[in-house]
Amino acid sequence: MAGAAHVFSVRKFLPLLAPLLALAGCSANKPPAARPAAPLFTPQPSLATPTPAPAPGPVLLGIDGLAAEGFATVQGKRHGLLTHPAGVNRRGERTSDVLRRAPGVKLVALFAVEHGINNEFPAGKNYTDYTDKRTGLPVRSLYDGKSRKPTKTQLKDLDALVIDLQDIGTRSYTFISALKLALIACFENGVECIVLDRPNPLGGLKADGPPMDANQMSYVGAWRVPYVHGLTMGELARMAKEAPEAAGPYSVPEAARTKGKLTVVPMRGWTRAMRWSETGLTWVATSPMVQDFEAVKGYPMTGLGCELGGFSHGVSNQHAFRGVSHRAARADALEKELRPLPLAGVRLSRISVPNAKTGQAGTGLYLEIADYDAWRPTELSFWMMKLACKLEPKNPFAAATTEKRSLFLHLMGSTAFYNDLVAKGRNIDIDAWLRTWREQARIYQEQSKRFWIYR
Repeated sequence: MAGAAHVFSVRKFLPLLAPLLALAGCSANKPPAARPAAPLFTPQPSLATPTPAPAPGPVLLGIDGLAAEGFATVQGKRHGLLTHPAGVNRRGERTSDVLRRAPGVKLVALFAVEHGINNEFPAGKNYTDYTDKRTGLPVRSLYDGKSRKPTKTQLKDLDALVIDLQDIGTRSYTFISALKLALIACFENGVECIVLDRPNPLGGLKADGPPMDANQMSYVGAWRVPYVHGLTMGELARMAKEAPEAAGPYSVPEAARTKGKLTVVPMRGWTRAMRWSETGLTWVATSPMVQDFEAVKGYPMTGLGCELGGFSHGVSNQHAFRGVSHRAARADALEKELRPLPLAGVRLSRISVPNAKTGQAGTGLYLEIADYDAWRPTELSFWMMKLACKLEPKNPFAAATTEKRSLFLHLMGSTAFYNDLVAKGRNIDIDAWLRTWREQARIYQEQSKRFWIYR
């Protein structure tokens, strides 16, 4: 996610990070041995993963904390608000409405990312600035097809930019990229950035999947963190402010980083062990395909596995990211292939559900998380890639067009893994890669504690 080889270049941590540099920063050089003769690192105790307990009281979001302080952080400042429909307080009221009616608060513009300020645009649809009919405020587009970064013109009349975006805890979901580019723009233009923090719905103790190669960073991978990163928006913002990075379009320039002003309004009552279901909050769809917490959990589990190779997620047109099917295999044959896999905490079941539009029944495999603490969110996707090489007539990764290969790498992050998949296909040693990534994620999570706001 950041830095020449990692996101937290701090001298006192270099001895511990030396093994990670060899693995994460240089992953394109050499694939892992199929059966390592010795551990890659001296094993260290993993972070504790306590069983979540119900919150003793309601979780107060950043916007609730802002209101509780009488909006002092934004009083007297002309500010914009980067948000979307899931940017709400604990009662479900939109942050834009809370700020518009707050005395002494000067909200002058809204900033919108993918899907628009009201989810009025489909995925990937570019749009220009417009007026929000609901509030009457101007909407400044950060998804116009030119740049996803706020321009100097868009920021010139602001003292501060407030950010209230609900993330889903997975690197390729673009709201954390929007956060980073907004931070960079604010720091470069002398505008204070105020982040209203929100829960990571997967909790703060899951870090899983490959890190991002520096040369693969893009809008669907702007941070060099594991695919499931385990941080809140406020903690990611702290990482961007406090950790030096190598130069690049998705890195925070050093001069801007040191001068930039960041304020994080934290949550109250949230702990790292909490999943969304323990917060007492109501989920608001963050995008058309992520309507509920079940889809949030499924996104890292099947999303990458459905990019190339003939797999689809869902059953009929339901259970987004929680069902899987393949164009070349019946459900029973697919189940026979998937059931023996070492998928910790995951249980498969064959289901038949009607298509919501046609009423015709569709059959597929549903993925149930039977043991959340044991569950490793990304691993199924990589087994799906190996299986796709068996089910398809040709290795789909070797046959991918340049465009599809590029997108896949920007999403997944590891050039070395892709090259190994191209070369070995169905014979790739997925276990070896997963072991490597687990060690990288463990070290990343230990080092990222310096950015934690919550325990």
